[in-house]
Parts: sequence; C-alpha cells; structure tokens
Amino acid sequence: MTTIDMHNHTVFSPDSTATPEESVEKAIEAGLDGIAFTEHQSFTDQGRVEMLRRRYRDRIMVFSGAEYTAAEGHVLLFGIKEDDLRQFGLHLPVIEIVRLVNERNGAVVVPHPFREWLLFQAEIGKVGGISAIEACNGHTSRDDNHRAMSAARALGLPTTGGSDSHSKDEVGRCYTEFDTDVNYANFIETLKRGGYRGVYGKGY
Repeated sequence: MTTIDMHNHTVFSPDSTATPEESVEKAIEAGLDGIAFTEHQSFTDQGRVEMLRRRYRDRIMVFSGAEYTAAEGHVLLFGIKEDDLRQFGLHLPVIEIVRLVNERNGAVVVPHPFREWLLFQAEIGKVGGISAIEACNGHTSRDDNHRAMSAARALGLPTTGGSDSHSKDEVGRCYTEFDTDVNYANFIETLKRGGYRGVYGKGY
C-alpha cells in the first residue's frame, strides 16, 4: 500500500505560503509515502523537485503535476511536461484538455467538483478519459466531498484525496490510499488503472 497527498500548492502558486521543502517535511511528519505538487497553471520548479527527490529519496516520493483551469472548472494534470502546459494555453474546454493529456500518456483528475463557484459538476458525466474524481479535498466541506464521492460511484471512477494545501500546516489533511506499491515509474499507469481511494487525514 502507498499513501500520497495528491493536491498541494507551494510558493510557486500565487496563493500559497509554503515552500516545497516545508511541504515535503510536513508530508513526512504525517507519515505519507508521497506528495504531489499541483501548482496553478504551472509546475513547481523542476530543478527544485529533482533536488528534493534526491534529498529525500529514502523517505518520501515527490511528484509534480499542475492544476489547470479549463473552461468548465479545474482539473489536475499528471504525466505531462511544462512545455505541454504552455502549449495548451488557458481555459480550453475540459473535453479538449483531457484529450490532449491522454494523447501524451498523462492522467487527469477532477478536483473539488462541487465547490459553489465551479460549475463543472453538471458536465463530468459527459467527459470520457478522466482517470479519477477527487472526493476528499482538504479545503472543501464534507457535504461537497460526499457529493463528489457519489458522483464518482455513479460514473464508476476511482477517487483521490488531496489536501489542496496552501500552507505547510495543511499538508496531510487528505490523501490517496493505493492498494499497491506506487513508484515514479508506475504512477501514471496506476492512476489510469484504478485501485485507490481518497481518505481523510488527521487534520481534516
């Protein structure tokens, strides 16, 4: 089994105060096996990520993704490159961004689909190619998380958990529990295959 906090922001997002180092240390303190950085419309500096992977290689895995603002709402993108993200531009229809990411052998997760200011929830069932729905979000009410869980079940999709952290103390509030051992090589394949679920951490 592997546990990864799949949704975190650092100072590489404009609304976060956490450094990548602080977030990694907090994830280790929470007993997690991995943490994923998902900056708004960008990636955490990749040199910094590689340094953290080397520094903490025997203690935790550090993954890198992005939170993209599609026309209908936010999506988490994994397994693509920074150049890909720049080529996508802003606010593509979600069906288009999902297609582009899957063409690049990446994975798309829909985060916090029932926050009131995002109108994506009505469209989830019409979009093929989504790997999972985030049903445990550390910055979302339990009611809206439960609605996301119900939507995932109705669509036959697995769920993820992520803290959606914007400070170091928020890391580990929610995370994803994988049934199998996850590593850098099989992370995307595992996201596409399933066999995991979002869970609440101690701080939620």
